[in-house]
Amino acid sequence: MNRYKNCMFGMLLACVLSLSGADARACSRVLYAGNGQAVLNGRNMDWPDAFNGTDMWLLPRGMKRDGFATGKSLEWTAKYASLVAVSYMAPGKGAVADGINEKGLAANLLWLADSDYGRRDQSVPGLSIAVWTQYVLDNFSTVEEAVAVLANPPYQIDTRSIIANGAVLKANLHLALADKTGDSAIVEYAGGKPVIHHARKYAVMANDPILDRQLENLKRYQGFGGKKPLPGTISPADRFVRGSYYLSKLPKPATYRQALAGLFSVMRNMAQPFSTVADPEHPNSSATQWTTVGDITNGTYYFASATSPFLLWAGFGGFKLDEINSPMKLDMSGDRDLGGDMSAKFVPSRQFDFMPVADKK
Repeated sequence: MNRYKNCMFGMLLACVLSLSGADARACSRVLYAGNGQAVLNGRNMDWPDAFNGTDMWLLPRGMKRDGFATGKSLEWTAKYASLVAVSYMAPGKGAVADGINEKGLAANLLWLADSDYGRRDQSVPGLSIAVWTQYVLDNFSTVEEAVAVLANPPYQIDTRSIIANGAVLKANLHLALADKTGDSAIVEYAGGKPVIHHARKYAVMANDPILDRQLENLKRYQGFGGKKPLPGTISPADRFVRGSYYLSKLPKPATYRQALAGLFSVMRNMAQPFSTVADPEHPNSSATQWTTVGDITNGTYYFASATSPFLLWAGFGGFKLDEINSPMKLDMSGDRDLGGDMSAKFVPSRQFDFMPVADKK
């Protein structure tokens, strides 16, 4: 069973890594705060296929977690409930890419090939990179609180090498955080140490290069001090510029719906066209499979699938959190026409298995 889990984790990471070509890597994140309506946090998931499905989960307080790392593994108990999107590489075998918690903290995990988590020190509790997002949502209520711990973490991020597209690569990612005050942080790793950019201005994230270089590149474009016109490719650098540009051009919304429409319009501009076949030279230049927007002011999590004409959502207000002690799942499998507020459609379910980095000892 442990060997099977390890294999499945490798498969999941292989899919992540298949998106990591030299010119384009998957996913985009935009934080839309200060609009007078709600703090909204958007994320595109770009992927060669639709996995073995994606479901929305409510994970309650009080759940005991394991870091699924090699050697000594971090353990904790969830302080806060969270709404998350979970994609599967096999039935019951999934990972949390992003979500929001009941206190108004959002977390998004995106690819960053330049990440360096350092050599594994077995004396330090390990945290699988597949569980990093959930660790944050379980434990922290604000960006400031999270940053205080993540800057000197009680764990070491653990990842692994796998074969993807004929190359041996490591699963390297960076983490974006946002809270209901509009605070923001982006956590990257260099030389085995966290590098944290913490300020409201860090509202856009894509993939490689690292954030400092993305910001330097941004200065070359019109509207940010440069002369170059707005770029149009699907590369991470171009998506970062477009996201920054269109976010800056959103008009002040007069209503909540206008605010939501504004962020979705930016996410669509950064999205990749739907296609069943990825570019064979750049397999990660793939379709945007789904988009999430977390309303972290009101505790609502929106989900838009590329293959559905309907927007669906769930909100913490639709659950009696004090009475829930087991995971609850919204089954989004198949081509059912799900739309609107789906909070009442969640049912108690056995939780999916997080993917371990390696066989447990």
